[in-house]
Amino acid sequence: MVYPPAPWNLQGYAVGSLQLVDVARVRPLVPSELEIVSLLPGKTLGGIYISSYGLGSVMEYNELIVVSAIAHYAGKWGPWISHIYVDNPNSVAGGREIWGLPKELAQFSWEGSHSLKAAPLGYRVTVRQEKRPLCSLNYSQQSLALPLPLSGKVFSADRSNLLLFKGKFESRIGLIKGELEVAEESPFASLNLGQPLLTVACEDMRLTVSAPAVVGNRFVEFSY
Repeated sequence: MVYPPAPWNLQGYAVGSLQLVDVARVRPLVPSELEIVSLLPGKTLGGIYISSYGLGSVMEYNELIVVSAIAHYAGKWGPWISHIYVDNPNSVAGGREIWGLPKELAQFSWEGSHSLKAAPLGYRVTVRQEKRPLCSLNYSQQSLALPLPLSGKVFSADRSNLLLFKGKFESRIGLIKGELEVAEESPFASLNLGQPLLTVACEDMRLTVSAPAVVGNRFVEFSY
């Protein structure tokens, strides 16, 4: 596989949701060295992020990220990605080898309001692995968007180390209506993701993902 070195610069659009996740459900998916941060008793914050990176990106591909928890380690905070899917094999290889992310191949279908199969809210993105459905997000058209720069750090891990990498994000972001459907046979169905607390759309998005740094050692081998 051929993929560029970090940092990766990506451009496109995305939709995302925020959900409360049961700490007990997500604990088996998070390395034991990381402390799961509870926002409410027994609840951490998770969510779904589905994006399409196009012209101007180091690679063109679609991506589904499942954030299953907010984690803490040695004074550092960040989300933990338990599942991640893309439709470009070079992105799979780069994600695994550079960032230690458990990327897998999947297929993405975006439908607009002009489609005969459009969802009641007007738009839908569906992600599948061959014949197995993973999830779909039905969402409404964005009406008001404000420019918003964000940056943050994300945990990942390889067989020996805990890693932390920085993402820098610029986009026009607006609140939209969203309905998430996770298939029973989906690998992340065990998270029991309910309806979103909020759903956002990101237009004119620019994302820079930097190389990871080692922040700790793995004491027990963790397998995805």
